[in-house]
Amino acid sequence: MVEQHSLPRIIQGGMGLAVSNWRLARSVAAAGQLGVVSCTGIDSVLIRRLQDGDMCGSMRRAMARFPMPDVSEYVLRRFFRPEGRPDGEPYRLLPMWRQSVSPLRQQIAMLAAYVEVSLAKEGHDGTIGMNLLTKVQMPTLPTLYGAMLAGVNVVLMGAGIPREIPGALDALARHEAASLKYDVEGGAPGTELLTFDPRVHFPAVIEPLQRPLFFPIVSAASLAQTLVRKSNGRVDGFVVEGPTAGGHNAPPRGALRLTDEGEPIYGERDVVDMATMREIGLPFYLAGGAGSPEGLEYAVAQGAAGIQVGTLFAYADESGFTPEIKQRVLEAAANRRLRVWTDVRASPTGYPFKVVRIANGSTPTPARERICDLGYLRVAVNTSEGKRLYRCPSEPIDQYVAKGGSVADTENRQCLCNALFACVGQAQPRDQGLVEPPIVTSGDDALHLARFTRGRSSYEARDVLRWLLREESAVA
Repeated sequence: MVEQHSLPRIIQGGMGLAVSNWRLARSVAAAGQLGVVSCTGIDSVLIRRLQDGDMCGSMRRAMARFPMPDVSEYVLRRFFRPEGRPDGEPYRLLPMWRQSVSPLRQQIAMLAAYVEVSLAKEGHDGTIGMNLLTKVQMPTLPTLYGAMLAGVNVVLMGAGIPREIPGALDALARHEAASLKYDVEGGAPGTELLTFDPRVHFPAVIEPLQRPLFFPIVSAASLAQTLVRKSNGRVDGFVVEGPTAGGHNAPPRGALRLTDEGEPIYGERDVVDMATMREIGLPFYLAGGAGSPEGLEYAVAQGAAGIQVGTLFAYADESGFTPEIKQRVLEAAANRRLRVWTDVRASPTGYPFKVVRIANGSTPTPARERICDLGYLRVAVNTSEGKRLYRCPSEPIDQYVAKGGSVADTENRQCLCNALFACVGQAQPRDQGLVEPPIVTSGDDALHLARFTRGRSSYEARDVLRWLLREESAVA
């Protein structure tokens, strides 16, 4: 059982593809709250930082501590560009994930997670968590292990039902093989596995690792109950996320109904039963629309340990969003030109996805080349001929259909992988001088940013914490 009195009041949201980077998490943890790094796609994030020159030297500093120096040396030889990548030159890519990959491919994922967590833990004795998407299955186990080698304290996972993660954490802490059931279309349920064995990488006996706490992200009390009863190990708490949160949202319960503008309609069935959450007896945090002093006070009054806050931290100086995106969103919020749109089609995952719209600004679904060259959201498919294929509805339509997919599944799908890399300054150059455009995601709290900023064009993570905790005015 986790002691409530030892938990922080605020969890900084784990916003994907390096928005919640090591700098942001370190700032939050150093101030006594739970800082969280996003480790979705972190292997590609690392190699792009190296190709851009690692100008501050942080990647190389942390890589030098990784307990497999030959892996760090290989990655530096292959990807590090001391002078940075010339404008317009495409980033070199890693091989896309498959059910079975080489030990080196796993080691690069381990290295990347280690680097991010290690940097986040520098210079303080606070608590660092990591966020992963359950839906992105293939990199999960080596990424978890790399983060655990760096001493990650908490693992948070949403976008699915992560029942097997607690047992995997137990095994990895003992340096034992771990496995997860792998979703394969056209295969018998539960027959395919993703496996990872630390002893392939560390054959010598080494001391057990700290087993991090596990906080799944849920949208319903019934799911929390299921995870407590049916997970293969200990669940330590929950983040309870409502449909106003940024990124991927759970779909409405029951039949999908849309507004005239095409957004999903959430109803009473989507309201979390707080009495049931309290009865479970584990600490929980409220997320989605909770990012205010009043939201924190309401959460505590409901029996929660605190709140998870993403949007306010997303536009702080330390976050990974580009300065241009931060400036554009903060200005639009101040001038009431901001809209947060729940798009039911954009994400290849099939989950509703929050998109920031700015009046008279960039469109939420910019024209982009249909491509799948990063592959984090690909799914595996067994064909009737017994072949294994990987496909994504954002790839070229003819390729998707040739792999047995439906044309209808491709309608309005966006390559979130490339779009989210563009949000953190790692847009891939394309032919004819084009570059991948970003898709910015935020929770509905983005509409209320002006209440916090009060005209300021920038702020730090500590300003967010002081405001939420009513320690002092966040704005001079």
